[in-house]
Amino acid sequence: MMMMLRSLSRPLERCLGVRAGGDALMWHADLKPHASGDFSIAVVQANNCLEDQSQVFTSPFATYVGVYDGHGGPEASRFVNKHLFPFLHKFATEQGGLSADVIKKAFNATEEDFLRLVKRSLSVRPQIASVGSCCLVGAISIDVLYVANLGDSRAVLGRKASGDKENTVVAERLSTDHNVGVEEVRKEVEELHPDDSHIVVYTRGVWRIKGIIQVSRSIGDVYLKKPEFYRDPIFQQFGNPVPLKRPVITAEPSILIRKLKPQDQFLIFASDGLWEQLSDEAAVNIVFKNPRAGIARRLVRAALQEVAKKREMRYSDIKKIKKGIRRHFHDDITVIVIYLDKHRCSFCNKRTKQNAMGCTVAPVDIYSFNADGGDEDLLQKIT
Repeated sequence: MMMMLRSLSRPLERCLGVRAGGDALMWHADLKPHASGDFSIAVVQANNCLEDQSQVFTSPFATYVGVYDGHGGPEASRFVNKHLFPFLHKFATEQGGLSADVIKKAFNATEEDFLRLVKRSLSVRPQIASVGSCCLVGAISIDVLYVANLGDSRAVLGRKASGDKENTVVAERLSTDHNVGVEEVRKEVEELHPDDSHIVVYTRGVWRIKGIIQVSRSIGDVYLKKPEFYRDPIFQQFGNPVPLKRPVITAEPSILIRKLKPQDQFLIFASDGLWEQLSDEAAVNIVFKNPRAGIARRLVRAALQEVAKKREMRYSDIKKIKKGIRRHFHDDITVIVIYLDKHRCSFCNKRTKQNAMGCTVAPVDIYSFNADGGDEDLLQKIT
């Protein structure tokens, strides 16, 4: 297991899926095994540089899922993609297993390492102080599910309804959207800053912290967490510094721990690009009513069909739009569907366990279909 998790930082050992026919900006792996069943993953790129990053690590004993939705650039989400899982493994090994404390330590270590990278890189790349990433992680270990989240990516459970509605499925949201568009989150931020009447501002059609950012928790976004950065002459030359008395966003994850039950059917982990187009219920029903193979790709396409409908276009027209320009129509979208089978059975066959060892990491950039060069590129730019 240690060797497998360490391999996540070695791009040449990554397992890739395929590019979707008909859409040059979509990539997918239709169906692969994990310790508790099968999983499916799909990504569609809208930005010039793909800001979503994602990964699934599987072993006979555990399954780890990561969806990292970057903003301001791809650097933070790529950094999390390379460092968070190894930290999870390190602290879980030291403390004898996965726990909320282990998860918090892994998130904090990733945040601190990214901060050190920003400090080293500021003189040659001041923009990196304003780059950040949402971070959604799921882990299944011995029939226990852990979900940790920063930002507004989302995890949703599909479970069979009880009673007379056994042939229907119910959507249960497992993560918290840390977005000030949610009134509860907005009030939470305002209460933390009673001396700042402009801590949350409605601008450009949405609520934003300091008129800049919608999410209240993230990895990175150092200029909104460390007051010394806005005073730095190098950063002041780059853009419009925000005077801070204290951090206005944090890297403290929300964590849910849940024992899996026989009626739990599947999990959907996705960046907000999906949830901007589909409700929890709509996504869960699509998964419940359709074959497993290619189900993540089906969800991405359903979201793009909604995009087309809103613009009074055809889906085939959306697929023709180039990256960058396409961001005006929709966000990068990442979807991972995890089927939950093993906990509903008294045994798991040996073949499934043997096939469950592996890692799947979406390409750094769909357009170039290159999972290796992007990391080398990143290191050259920010070290």
